[in-house]
Amino acid sequence: MANDIKRRAPYYWSDWKDAWDYRVVPATVYIRSILPALAFSLDMFAKTASSFGVNEVLLASVLGSVVFSVFACQPLVIVGVTGPITVFNYTVYDIITPRGTNYFAFMCWIGLWSMLMHWGLAITNACNGVTYVTRFSCDIFGFYVAFIYLQKGIQVLTRQWANGEPAAYLSITVALLVLGAAYLCGVIGCSTLFQRYVRKFIEDYGTPLTIVFFTGFVHIGRMQGVKLETLPTSKAFFPTQDRGWFIHFWDIDVGDVFIAMPFAVLLTILFYFDHNVSALIAQGTEFPLRKPAGFHWDIFLLGLTTGVAVTDESETGAEKGHTTRVIEHVVEQRVSNLAQGLLTLGTMSGPLLTVLHLIPQGVLAGLFFVMGVQALEGNGITLKMVYLAKDRSLTAASHPLSRVQRKAAVWYFVALELVGFGATFAITQTIAAIGFPVFILLLIPVRTFLLPKYFTRDELSILDAPTASPFTMESVGGNYGEEVDNLHGATSNNERPESSVRLGEDDSTERGEAAGELKLNDFHQRSSFRGESNGMGGDDYEQRLGSGRLSYRSRSRSAQA
Repeated sequence: MANDIKRRAPYYWSDWKDAWDYRVVPATVYIRSILPALAFSLDMFAKTASSFGVNEVLLASVLGSVVFSVFACQPLVIVGVTGPITVFNYTVYDIITPRGTNYFAFMCWIGLWSMLMHWGLAITNACNGVTYVTRFSCDIFGFYVAFIYLQKGIQVLTRQWANGEPAAYLSITVALLVLGAAYLCGVIGCSTLFQRYVRKFIEDYGTPLTIVFFTGFVHIGRMQGVKLETLPTSKAFFPTQDRGWFIHFWDIDVGDVFIAMPFAVLLTILFYFDHNVSALIAQGTEFPLRKPAGFHWDIFLLGLTTGVAVTDESETGAEKGHTTRVIEHVVEQRVSNLAQGLLTLGTMSGPLLTVLHLIPQGVLAGLFFVMGVQALEGNGITLKMVYLAKDRSLTAASHPLSRVQRKAAVWYFVALELVGFGATFAITQTIAAIGFPVFILLLIPVRTFLLPKYFTRDELSILDAPTASPFTMESVGGNYGEEVDNLHGATSNNERPESSVRLGEDDSTERGEAAGELKLNDFHQRSSFRGESNGMGGDDYEQRLGSGRLSYRSRSRSAQA
């Protein structure tokens, strides 16, 4: 932890100063980040007998945003409510409430025990285990989360039948229209239609504007006479139930205090994996970051927020991968995260809660579908399945998966990923759902110790890969299978060390959306990925592959950048 702080401390002032950038403005539009939280609040409201609602989710998001934007080593990771933690919360509710146990006091003890466990992980450098995390584990977890989104959307729609067939069918129609409109906005953002600033506006704000439009759309014509369920809200700055914010954690039997310990172990496993995976994706190899990470300190900080309010990490800056947009520069700053948190706090005011109460639940179901489809679209499992379904005669020989000599290896690898996903998803459909974090954590040793027995090193280098660069992984000892020879961070933000990476652009392409070619010594790799604005600055970036002279040896190749 001390080394994490030492590495990041010299950049702390620049984290605030660098926010003076027009690309930070879209990232501070907090409506993008609270929409998923609102959808999850609806799910927990329905499955915990109104124990959790909008205000609880918003306040947890505020806490995570403020604490991590000010104190975290990596402020680009946005902490908030996600699908896995909603599954955990209502599963604990289903197990504990029949026993007559005070649910909130029990959850508080889970949080307190988990806080101590997080601190133990941080102090013992347990985050060094992140070095074994590859795309295999991340893709399976991302695939699972995507299907959780889709499942939540379907569950919201099934509850609409309680209001009659007209309400149910209208909700289904609106949900599908929200999905289609939001997806179309993403397609336009990646196309060559319109001017670049128009495309960016549609891509960045298309989903929030879609939610606004269809919230009013259901009041047009005969639809106005159909009674639709809307997002339930409570009084401004008050909990959903008639209680105070401070939990009387002593109002519980001593035996229940210790029963909370195994639940805390499972929560710690979930947060350890989820937070570190989110941090890895936010600092993925496609993002040319200049500032060092700090996994140990951030897990310590997450433990602190867990002891105050059980929240979990959500959005990161890495998404999708199907267009030829080159991410050239990332605005590494703390302002957008902090601004989102403070603006989210304002959303708990009376007028804004009244506005949120107008959102039909069918629209939120559509939002779940949007998040699920977007997560599936860029997932590595989906991309491999698309490759396998393609006409071989029309598949480019330069496709990375075409370099796998044993074609059956691709099928076997995808099958193993689907089995891992299926096991994780299946257990969450039972009362044993509380144990799904264990399945997720087991994916790491499966990849590290079992897969090399059935796949060659060259096959795994193509089918799987480290999630983050050696520079990002410095604090945890580098990526598994790579030996770090020399890794020096830049001593000044203005320094630009030597780089053998050259970005080639065709004259007919645009800056920031060019079809680039990264040349690392004799290794040529066609870049094909898209930058997402969520928490990263919200625009296309300039090329500044800086952060130091980086040299490492891989088992499969050598590269220097």
